[in-house]
Amino acid sequence: MSEEITTSPQQIARPADGWRTLLAISPQSAVMMLGSLALAVGLLFVPADAVERLGAFGYGGVFVLVLLSSATIVLPSPSLGVALIAGRSLDPWIVGLISGVAAGLGEVTGYLAGRGGSELALRSRHYQRVQRWVSRWGALTIFAMAFIPTPVMDLAGVAAGALRMPFRTFLIACIAGKTARFIGVAWIGAAFLR
Repeated sequence: MSEEITTSPQQIARPADGWRTLLAISPQSAVMMLGSLALAVGLLFVPADAVERLGAFGYGGVFVLVLLSSATIVLPSPSLGVALIAGRSLDPWIVGLISGVAAGLGEVTGYLAGRGGSELALRSRHYQRVQRWVSRWGALTIFAMAFIPTPVMDLAGVAAGALRMPFRTFLIACIAGKTARFIGVAWIGAAFLR
């Protein structure tokens, strides 16, 4: 004999939306999100000529700009543009390496949000899929997401933290993927922006 499962609309858990989502997140996640937002907005006001003069700041300037721009969660960052422009006037191999390390370190914010139990990611329609990928393929997923310029990397970082992927494994895979990407971007800048 088969039983029929019935549910009423009140029994179906619906994710919070709008302001309720913001109110439901943990304090740590809220601080990280507000910090990311402030950083992204602040980077919008960096004059274009300051980025153009990046060569004067050298590799240290590249590291700082890429690190700061990569520390945002889900918000777009100008880190690819920094590496592209820096590749024009500095050694593209070194720019790619420095940018990859800085971007990988910047992604630690997503990992820490996952370790801290970020509820906001759980409400993303893409998070469950990304979490399955991280659970199944681990560091390979982190490497691929770090290589491909997409905001899904932030969700992968949150998933890695939530799944308690060893920090060293996450960081090495992330830095390797970011470095491969940034070496290519810096070489594009060297080849086409001279």
